[in-house]
Amino acid sequence: MSIADIVGLFGVAAYLSAYGLLQLGILKVEDGRYALLNGTGALLILYSLIYDFNLPSFITQTAWLILTIIGYVRLRARQRSSAGSGQ
Repeated sequence: MSIADIVGLFGVAAYLSAYGLLQLGILKVEDGRYALLNGTGALLILYSLIYDFNLPSFITQTAWLILTIIGYVRLRARQRSSAGSGQ
């Protein structure tokens, strides 16, 4: 097993952890740690794809990372507006 495979497996572990913790009610979608685990998973799997490229996986991981970033930015914007309005 190569280093890239090991890194990719850590990415899978991050994804599964995020999903599992969400399903168990330990994390909420609004929790920044959920976005962190998802983003980390995507980045690590993208890294592994540099060494063993697969176009469908590359597209999936890139989209997942972009959507995670968008979701995180929107969450932070909502949190800032809530804090600014005194709620």
